[in-house]
Amino acid sequence: MTVLAHVTPPDPNLALILKVLPALVVILIVAAICGRLAQMVMQPRVLGEMVAGVLLGPTFFGWLFPDAQAALFPKEVRPVLYVLSTIGLTLYMFLVGAGLDHSGRTPGEVRKASALAVSGIVPSLLLGFGAGLLLYDLLSLPDVSAFQFALFVGGALSLTAFPMLARILYERGLENTPVGRLTLIAASIDDALAWCILAVLSAMHLGSGPGGALPTIGLTAVFAVVMLKVVAPLLRPMGANVARTGRLGPTAMYVVILVPLTAGWLTDWIGVYSVFGGFLAGLAMPRDPKFREALHGRMMEIVSTLLLPTFFTFSGLNTHLGGIAGGAMLLAFGLILLAGFCGKYFGCALAMKGMGFGWRESYAVGALMNARGLMILIFINIGLAQGMINQELFAMLVLVAILTTAGALPLYKLALPERLETRSKTAEVSELVRSNPS
Repeated sequence: MTVLAHVTPPDPNLALILKVLPALVVILIVAAICGRLAQMVMQPRVLGEMVAGVLLGPTFFGWLFPDAQAALFPKEVRPVLYVLSTIGLTLYMFLVGAGLDHSGRTPGEVRKASALAVSGIVPSLLLGFGAGLLLYDLLSLPDVSAFQFALFVGGALSLTAFPMLARILYERGLENTPVGRLTLIAASIDDALAWCILAVLSAMHLGSGPGGALPTIGLTAVFAVVMLKVVAPLLRPMGANVARTGRLGPTAMYVVILVPLTAGWLTDWIGVYSVFGGFLAGLAMPRDPKFREALHGRMMEIVSTLLLPTFFTFSGLNTHLGGIAGGAMLLAFGLILLAGFCGKYFGCALAMKGMGFGWRESYAVGALMNARGLMILIFINIGLAQGMINQELFAMLVLVAILTTAGALPLYKLALPERLETRSKTAEVSELVRSNPS
């Protein structure tokens, strides 16, 4: 009998799984702890998860325990985290798109929300664009034009964290007040416009000049029309069935998973990243409130609990805060933070005052609209992946996301304490009933 002289090598797939699973376990534990700590200091859970991603990156964990971080997140694990992050972002943006509701309840509400949206996006875009032009020589990559770089900074700063804003308003019972609905609709408009800016930037950057970007822009427009005018009507019977039964059956679940993933694959092939496909797939979903409730009930928890913390960690692994040390870099960061804060906060507050609201309510809305949260992280990760920005600007915008998100609720409470919030909510609901008795 012959004895084998060698040992069969282990299955490489099993070896990879044994590296990925410990990384996911640590990610979820740290995200859960930081999320709970954030809630204990009256902050949204997502802020703690964002901080957890940065802590697991090279600035903290990699600095204190470089060998442990290298062992936990080796180079072969990072592509797996990237894939999970991309799937998570595609599904998350799908849920965001599916959850949008622009139907106004009071006369002129959509018009006022549009004015609030413009007051939030235009000042931030202009101030960010100006800051980008000033910082172009310091922070830009050589193959990115000054216009593209400045527009990217302005587009990133014009975002509002629509999902986090919705969570804050729902937790405080403000979602059906005039101020709450105006803020939600305005935030959704701001984010939609910012995604359009990023789609154009992606097409221009990946094409050979403005002319080379035209096919990508054209295909993106055709894809959007097909999703909203062809796919959306085909999905309405499914929405009616879910609204009637109150649940998503197995067939409906296959559809709501396949549609955003297929849309993400197609937009990736077009060249404008999969999150656009996920968002458009969400917009194509049936608009019935019962369908949206059933969809979010089945999908949001697993996406936000497993896949989003993976995305935050992948972002954290790319965040090198040590790169913004030094006088010039700190001044650049201060300029970007100031441009982003002033554009949203004062722009939205002045617009609300112009609509007849009091100063306290106006500054409260300005504080909420100033939070950028997850949305800016998605935005800048696309920019980093496509080579539109460098690591230093990425780190600065991560800090902008954390600081503006952390400041949203304290500034809101400073402007509108709970006793005044309750009084304002009661008065607004009474006015809503008087203006629309039905």
